[in-house]
Amino acid sequence: MPGSEARLYLITDRHQTGGRLLVEVVSAALEGGVRLVQLREKDLCSADLFRLAIELRRLTNLYGAHLLINDRIDIAQAAAADGVQLGISSLPVSAARRLLGPRMTIGYSAHGVDEARRAQGDGADFVTFGPVYATPSKALFGEPCGVAKLAEAVSALDIPVYALGGIKADNSTAVLAAGARGIAVISAILAAAEPQRDAASLLTKIEEYAHHT
Repeated sequence: MPGSEARLYLITDRHQTGGRLLVEVVSAALEGGVRLVQLREKDLCSADLFRLAIELRRLTNLYGAHLLINDRIDIAQAAAADGVQLGISSLPVSAARRLLGPRMTIGYSAHGVDEARRAQGDGADFVTFGPVYATPSKALFGEPCGVAKLAEAVSALDIPVYALGGIKADNSTAVLAAGARGIAVISAILAAAEPQRDAASLLTKIEEYAHHT
């Protein structure tokens, strides 16, 4: 499981970088302090996804950051990533755990409290929970769950919960107050004009909240 410094979770989507190379934007985010990255380019073929995973593995190693691969256990193993991020349509967490063993990290993308509980029971190391706020990337999962449901999930689980969905600097404190271990973002960093600055700003918000609680 990523350490306490990994409270800002960057999830990739190369379609949101404004034409910039994904590797360059992720590099800037790492420079800004991100220490947990998920490679989530679902539309890439295996060969291209593997090549991108190798590039991000090299980068994350330089910064001492964790790299997870969305869904693809084979790519995670082949690229020597730190683990995978699974969801409702993925291989079950329990089966993934048998393949990956106890040392690799398994995150789970939950959209409800019961689903999050099942993931924990099956061996997930942490969950992302949301969408907390409205966001195009999670529109298929229905209406936002809101901060109250996030707080319910945090109370129901013993593993860390990362808030996901529409989270920006101006609403990050609310999800942290609900008990989230950290925040997971896509556009807040990838679409930013200055990803390094905005990543650092989000981390400052997280650290300030932790300092005052």
